[in-house]
Amino acid sequence: MADPEKNFASHDSQDEDTIGTIQGVLPDPDAHLSQEEKDKIDRKLVWKLDWILIPWLCILYLLAFLDRTNIGNAKVAHLTDDLQLSLPHEYNATLTIFFVSYSVFEPLTNVLLKRLRPSIFIPIIMILWGASMTGMGFVHNYSGLLAARWFLGLTEAGLFPGVNYYLSCWYKRSEFGVRAAIFFSAAAVSGSFGGLLAAAIEQMNGVGGRPGWSWIFILEGLLTVIFGVASFWMVHDFPDQARFLSEDDRARVVRRLKTDQQSSAEHEEWKISYLIAGLKDWKMWLGMAIYMGCDMPLYAFSLFLPSIIQELGWGTSTVRAQLLSVPPYAAAAVLTVAIGFIADRTRQRGLCNIFVSLVGVVGFLMLLASTDPRVKYAGTFLGALGIYPCISNTISWMANNIEGVYKRGVVLGFVIGWGNLNGIVSSNIYFNPPRYLEGHGVLVAYMTVFLFGGSLLMTVLLRVENRRRREGKRDYRVEGKSAAEIEALGDNRPDFIYTI
Repeated sequence: MADPEKNFASHDSQDEDTIGTIQGVLPDPDAHLSQEEKDKIDRKLVWKLDWILIPWLCILYLLAFLDRTNIGNAKVAHLTDDLQLSLPHEYNATLTIFFVSYSVFEPLTNVLLKRLRPSIFIPIIMILWGASMTGMGFVHNYSGLLAARWFLGLTEAGLFPGVNYYLSCWYKRSEFGVRAAIFFSAAAVSGSFGGLLAAAIEQMNGVGGRPGWSWIFILEGLLTVIFGVASFWMVHDFPDQARFLSEDDRARVVRRLKTDQQSSAEHEEWKISYLIAGLKDWKMWLGMAIYMGCDMPLYAFSLFLPSIIQELGWGTSTVRAQLLSVPPYAAAAVLTVAIGFIADRTRQRGLCNIFVSLVGVVGFLMLLASTDPRVKYAGTFLGALGIYPCISNTISWMANNIEGVYKRGVVLGFVIGWGNLNGIVSSNIYFNPPRYLEGHGVLVAYMTVFLFGGSLLMTVLLRVENRRRREGKRDYRVEGKSAAEIEALGDNRPDFIYTI
């Protein structure tokens, strides 16, 4: 095709016409510089974004994951005995109710994040969930704990999908995965940190007439509130409004996303058509299946690891059980970042999911089949290694392959919300200690069918679609359309090559 607007190039190697069209539309503050000088400025800009955006967001998610899973630490610190909860039914119900409110409200939160701005939305929900967490330290019965967990889920719902969506509006597709992995590694770190912190706070048992588990909730909740207030100054808005960037740097961020076939840095008004576009996209539905295959095991592992370790038969004390839960999380944090880096470099996110999920399946088979405490403890390591890297890799995979500000937000909200709804399953499969055969068996099934099988299917389908686009079999979609209409097609554009 002779028209430059229809002369498409792949994401991996854009042609001069495509970049020239972008340069004609957006201002280029570096037009007078050599390519070497432009590359130097670009590296400096990305480095600046990393240091300003990523560390604080990691801290926020560490606090979020700590607050939603510390009930597992409180359980081994005699929460169930003091509140006279029946096991497993009433305790599991307190876990379940969190995921109900959390998942129901998640699909709505990315729209609110965009409309209210990150610097307002994120601090507000942090203060609210910190208050809910603190309130859990003052409950006296089963109904009070249920109410506190409901509101904790409601107020936490916006952070994880919101931050992943937010980061995807700042970085290129080849840069997003490792940042998402670093962000999510805070969940694994919170497992390590949570065990150590719970072991220390539990020593406050009796202070102020309150049990040790109560102080776990109170102190960790107050810590969240403090960071929530600070977030009014530490969380920044989207690239076109970010105050920490100069006008030239804002233009550079928008331009570099445009060259990456993204429009996510730009302002866009909400329309119901974005919701419809997401619902009609097969990638969203398959992504929901893949994500449930790693998210359900994630919560089961996080909520019950202290109990699993306590039942290993080593005569494990409460404090020792908290401390022995630290190493598996630490190993998972390292592998999560490593997989993020590898997937960004190779652009083989599907293969990363496939191979890592097999590691997790082996780990839970060890827990399922063995009665040797050493084998079972080794299985917890492989289980963690097989779960945590797939969470951030799957979210990065979905974000890479959905174009459009609101459509991406909608799709991520549904994928993450559905995955978290499966936390209801996580909360109700671990009973009959010490072997927990039902729980480990369900985890193996989820990881094999949904995570492994779904990732394999997604990889094959995306490869087929990419081949068709490179062969020109999707060029009919842009015939007779203007440049603006072509851009509005988002990831349906013939030149948009999917990350596999």
